Amino acid sequence: MMDFVFFDSQDLFYKQPFGAVYNDGSITIKIQIDSEKNIDGVNLVVINDKSTFKHNMYLENTINNKDIYISNFNTPYEPTILFYYFEIITFNNVLYYGNNKSSLGGIGEIYESNPVPYQITVYDKISKTPSWFKNAVIYQIFVDRFFNGNENGIISNPKKNSFIYANWNDKPMYIKNHHTGEIIRWDFYGGNLKGIIKKLDYLKELGINTLYLNPVFEAVSNHKYDTGDYKKIDSMLGDYIIFKELVEKARKIGMYIILDGVFSHTGSDSIYFNQYNSYDKVGAYQSKYSPYYNWYNFKKHPHEYDCWWGVKSLPCVNEMESSYLDYIVRNDDSVINYWMDSGIKGWRLDVADELPDKFIEEIKKTCLNKDNESILLGEVWEDASNKISYGKRRKYLLGSELDSVTNYPFRENLLKFFDYKICAVSLHKVFMSLYENYPIHNFYANTNVLGTHDVERLFSTLKMIEDKHLTQNTYVDKRYENHLQENKIESITIKLLKLITLIQFTFPGIPLIYYGDEVGIEGLKDPYNRATYPWGSENKEILNWYKKIIKFRNKNSVFRTGAWKSIYFGEDIYGYIRSIKNSRDIYNDVQQNSLALVLINRSITETWNISVDLNDYEYSLLTDIFNDISVEIKNEKLDVVLNPLEGKLFMSNNLKNN
Repeated sequence: MMDFVFFDSQDLFYKQPFGAVYNDGSITIKIQIDSEKNIDGVNLVVINDKSTFKHNMYLENTINNKDIYISNFNTPYEPTILFYYFEIITFNNVLYYGNNKSSLGGIGEIYESNPVPYQITVYDKISKTPSWFKNAVIYQIFVDRFFNGNENGIISNPKKNSFIYANWNDKPMYIKNHHTGEIIRWDFYGGNLKGIIKKLDYLKELGINTLYLNPVFEAVSNHKYDTGDYKKIDSMLGDYIIFKELVEKARKIGMYIILDGVFSHTGSDSIYFNQYNSYDKVGAYQSKYSPYYNWYNFKKHPHEYDCWWGVKSLPCVNEMESSYLDYIVRNDDSVINYWMDSGIKGWRLDVADELPDKFIEEIKKTCLNKDNESILLGEVWEDASNKISYGKRRKYLLGSELDSVTNYPFRENLLKFFDYKICAVSLHKVFMSLYENYPIHNFYANTNVLGTHDVERLFSTLKMIEDKHLTQNTYVDKRYENHLQENKIESITIKLLKLITLIQFTFPGIPLIYYGDEVGIEGLKDPYNRATYPWGSENKEILNWYKKIIKFRNKNSVFRTGAWKSIYFGEDIYGYIRSIKNSRDIYNDVQQNSLALVLINRSITETWNISVDLNDYEYSLLTDIFNDISVEIKNEKLDVVLNPLEGKLFMSNNLKNN
């Protein structure tokens, strides 16, 4: 009874256009129902945050005893998120067809009540992302831990009551109050902006063209998310002159700088709050008559106030308070304008969930006024198209706010896949859901992270996954146990690292490397994921792999702006096809026709023989890149053998692969 209806939101037969749509446009939706069912009517129910509309669907035609009902409707003028489901009216009952219970789009299911709705993102038709960002490879630097550029490794301007490590390679640690957990002495290694300048050639050789710096403004801590002065470079890192030199020297070699903007809170030890009398200005903590008093939410002045996640050293601000908004965004010498004038290319907004939409919009406008190719990247941990924070649906991707977001679902689900927590079809569904929900230009500007300062190091995470496979023997057949025990965990981990980064650098979006991941730095939770870069002790096998795969991305536009088709085989094989047809990429820019096929076998034990349908692509030969051999496409199919923990990259012969 319950399978007489069919709809697939990701099939162009049932919904056109695919995925997110622009405002003031039109959508066509069809649904298929068995002809033998006595249907009195079908309604398409469309919902936004303000109202609900019912569109009567009419019978378009009948194909093979399947009735096809159709409805056309216009998208709103104002960008928004729409939700929809189907109401199926029979002689004595009403049934509903909606999204699947995972809300991942595609094929749905029938409900007797309360259907899970499908989503349509309606974005501003004039919105776009910066053209240069399509070709970006981002390198994230936690400055204190990257490199000390001073002669003889002298530490610049050590802070009072701080801990300086005796050796660059010492493991990081926190010195905390055992009773409260509060950090009572911050630790530093002495990395600085001069160090980045001295390593620009290394970064250029690696293939990097965009640097994202963790906060560099004056602050007490090593991480500097407790801003002390938004308009001053922390003296341990350098000064404005050195920063300007970094920006200019990076620009000369084709490299842009993005700064970390921490605008939801300041430090308690700041020029604005000034709890410890460190500054000569009257702070909000000191007096209700401070010019900064209205920035903060005091429950009982001065000791009780709203702070970020209960951390007393991080008092929250009222972002929309007029004087704060002027200081950060609107004044001619605002924080945004001041640093944009230094030559940076944009911002990464810390905890974007805690910034009001209007505040983000104001930042976006100000950045574009300074540089119409500036980038605004937001820290968002979930699907950013439908994110709800503090009870309010966010507007990140509707056209007036963020260009890109930190694509943590990419990282999370790839790790789940390689840890056997989800299978290939589940991975496919998650990626297709993001593809369907995001405006196309935002999907291709997604910042695809595998490591950041907020998560465990990639190499350590993969090492733990493989350690579990070997010691618990959860997924490994007994007949392979002796063979696997003879192999070092690290060698298997490196194989896994190559698979997951092969995806990162060939997938739609912008790959981000957290400093040192390219040489196999280890470390689990903070502070261990913030260890120093091991200059002179790099894992050269991993480094050479990164250089190789970055070069493939940088030389071949198909990996950056080619169309994308997700595929899977069984539980273990995931892959996708990237292509440029008719000399046009997804942005309708002129590019050379090309084809690339990526296939990944996550299994440690199983060899898979698969056949990939390439009927839609006019090629007879592809090159197996890692084996440097030509392979023939027969009967419009490519037969592939994938050994355990093997990834394969096939490319059309007209692509540059050297």
